Amino acid sequence: MRNTIRKIIIPFLFTGILSLINFDLTAQTGTSKTDLDKKVEQFLEKHKYKWHDMNIPTADGKFLYNLIIKNNYKNAIEIGTSTGHSAIWIAWALSKTGGKLTTIEINESRHQKALANFKEAGLEAYIDAKLDDAHKLVPKLKGPIDFVFCDADKGWYKNYFKDIERELIVGGCFAAHNVSENKNAEPSVKDYLEYIRNLPNYKTSIENESSSGISISYKTGHK
Repeated sequence: MRNTIRKIIIPFLFTGILSLINFDLTAQTGTSKTDLDKKVEQFLEKHKYKWHDMNIPTADGKFLYNLIIKNNYKNAIEIGTSTGHSAIWIAWALSKTGGKLTTIEINESRHQKALANFKEAGLEAYIDAKLDDAHKLVPKLKGPIDFVFCDADKGWYKNYFKDIERELIVGGCFAAHNVSENKNAEPSVKDYLEYIRNLPNYKTSIENESSSGISISYKTGHK
């Protein structure tokens, strides 16, 4: 009798425990994928060795994706589209938060390639891609803005920040690519980093997960 009970109960308990473990892993890893997720993943896999022409590396794209979802950002600006790798990661995250990206590129050839990439990835509905001079357009942008990714001409980083900062909400983030504390960093990058670190209403750090260096500046209040 005891052996019979063991044969019935032990497999039942084991199956129940496995079910709980599997459910927990699914909840933590978000393994349930939408059709859009699958389409974006297929696109990124297909193009993973084709991102040149001033695009960010995949590790940085993943970091931006996680940053946006973590903070539930919805109104994002990108300065410097190139052919769209970073915009795809950002827009993919915004598809989860219910947001949208405005991205700016001055070069028409890169802009057209980015448009084609956005369509192929299935993310065109989440991206307003503008062919324009960011020097002139950024000062005209209106908020509320909660996330900015700057990856354009390094000598203008401080100007871009000054031009858009007023529209960034408290809790929002201004992220700049290719920013590090390396002593060999460009003088303009050093100047930008020193400037933003001295602002009393911003908290700035350099992201260690980034392979290229990304400065993350959270707006903590108004001046």
